[in-house]
Amino acid sequence: MSDAASPFDLSSEAQPETAGGARRMVLNMGPQHPSTHGVLRVLIELEGETITKAAPDIGYLHTGIEKQCEALTWHQAVTLTDRVDYLANLSNNLGYALAVEKLLRLEIPPKAQWMRVLLAELTRINSHLVWLGTSAMDLGAMTVFFYCFRERENLLKIFEMFSGQRMMTSYIRPGGLALEPPRGWDKAVRDFIGGFPEKVDEYEALLSKNPIFLNRTRGVGYLSLDELMEYGVTGPLLRAAGLAWDIRKAEPYSSYEKFEFDIPTRPEGDVYARYQVRVEEMRQSARIVNQALDGMPEGPYQADAPHAVLPEREKMKTEMEALIYHFKLVYEGYRTPPGEAYQVIESPRGELGYYVVSDGSAKPCRVYMRTPSFGTLQALAPMFEGRLIADAIACMGSLDFVLGDVDR
Repeated sequence: MSDAASPFDLSSEAQPETAGGARRMVLNMGPQHPSTHGVLRVLIELEGETITKAAPDIGYLHTGIEKQCEALTWHQAVTLTDRVDYLANLSNNLGYALAVEKLLRLEIPPKAQWMRVLLAELTRINSHLVWLGTSAMDLGAMTVFFYCFRERENLLKIFEMFSGQRMMTSYIRPGGLALEPPRGWDKAVRDFIGGFPEKVDEYEALLSKNPIFLNRTRGVGYLSLDELMEYGVTGPLLRAAGLAWDIRKAEPYSSYEKFEFDIPTRPEGDVYARYQVRVEEMRQSARIVNQALDGMPEGPYQADAPHAVLPEREKMKTEMEALIYHFKLVYEGYRTPPGEAYQVIESPRGELGYYVVSDGSAKPCRVYMRTPSFGTLQALAPMFEGRLIADAIACMGSLDFVLGDVDR
């Protein structure tokens, strides 16, 4: 990297001397580093083991997903939303689908809305399990990693049962769901969610009073609520600093107003508080899933909109109109009225917004994503400065960013 492109000057002449006459050292962490949780490069200036300056360097994933959306039809772009935040793909499906449905003025059946809530909360649990397992392993807690991925494997099997895919499901689409929920889906979800709270108890038994974990997390990585808001941070980090703000409560979507759940908060604003908030969020997600299972409405899983929603496969075998609609939608796509729409949802990482612009054609004129990881990453440098290198690893894990969410 040239000096002009560097986050700060790396030349030896520019490195100030300490009081003892020694020069400060610039250390390059990543982008191939397991504790950066993806392809993130962080330049840190050190005085001994204390970080005096830090600068994240992004762009190594270089997906260009927002621009790619303009080359695909509205329907095809769903597959790209899977790859923005690949640990919470169904949340991205949902945000995009809700924005496009605003353009189309589609009324989504109650069953499809409740199924979306159920799947979004299972996705939240899935994402938090990856975060807890990997960030605990960063601090040496290997057992927690195995336990979390044990439960995540069961969730991926459920997603595969619904969609045929373990991760990139493209299951939530404009108009409803891609396929009718499979036979036995409710039993599979009940079997998982029924035993899940006991698994969370196991995680907490391993970590919550562990003296090593407490020493590595309590009082580490503190940022005040005002600082977090100034950097554009949302989601669990804000709630761990005392602000009870959750889009599912503040601006309900997809029938969230019909579900009872609490917003976990902690006042400390450190790494340990973020751990506590996310663990409690998994419990609240399990609570929402149970309510969705018990109150699931009957009815169709897609909107009655043949001009924009692919017909059921069984109808294509017996109805010529359905076959024609399917051919035209797949080959040409559907047109949306000219205009723009914005939809924000609460993803596992914070506020996720989709801004879509239509010029009346079958392809988006513009798709912009307000992703939570980008704002979260802005808080990395002030959280590092003045801390030890070992603390930086704990701080980085507590942010729970996904680089696909940043380098879109």
